[in-house]
Amino acid sequence: MTETPIAYLCGGSNLGDRRANLKSAIDAVRKAGIIVRRVSSVYETEPVGFLNQPCFLNIAVAVETRLPPRELLACCQDIEELHGRVRSFPGAPRVLDLDILLYNDLIIDGPSLQIPHPRMTQRRFVLEPLAQIAPEAIHPVLKKTILSLLASCPDGSRVTLYSELED
Repeated sequence: MTETPIAYLCGGSNLGDRRANLKSAIDAVRKAGIIVRRVSSVYETEPVGFLNQPCFLNIAVAVETRLPPRELLACCQDIEELHGRVRSFPGAPRVLDLDILLYNDLIIDGPSLQIPHPRMTQRRFVLEPLAQIAPEAIHPVLKKTILSLLASCPDGSRVTLYSELED
């Protein structure tokens, strides 16, 4: 019997009830038949790129799924859309953002899907929650742990512990 793939997702929200948006996204992932193994604490983070917007809440999620990567991406995009995600411009404020960071040790470099996520190593708001739930996970291109990537992350933006997702 083959082992079910493990993927790591990053969720973010900076519009509406940010915490409720993230909680609802996790519920939607479960309803899609994806097994949620671990969810990080919620971190409040400064926006990166387009700065004139509210702070984000971010989480990392470890999931077990038999969905191939492109189907997992489609599932994440469907969940974003169900939550009212509008893609107006890159870095725009959003109700929900759900990205695939890692999928086992796969490396995919396509026009619509890149795994590992191409900017994860430069984003403290991604690495901080991911290091909480998967510090020893290995970036398949750089061959470094998430914890070591966090330690060398060039992003100096503020990332602070906000709450737990589950009460």
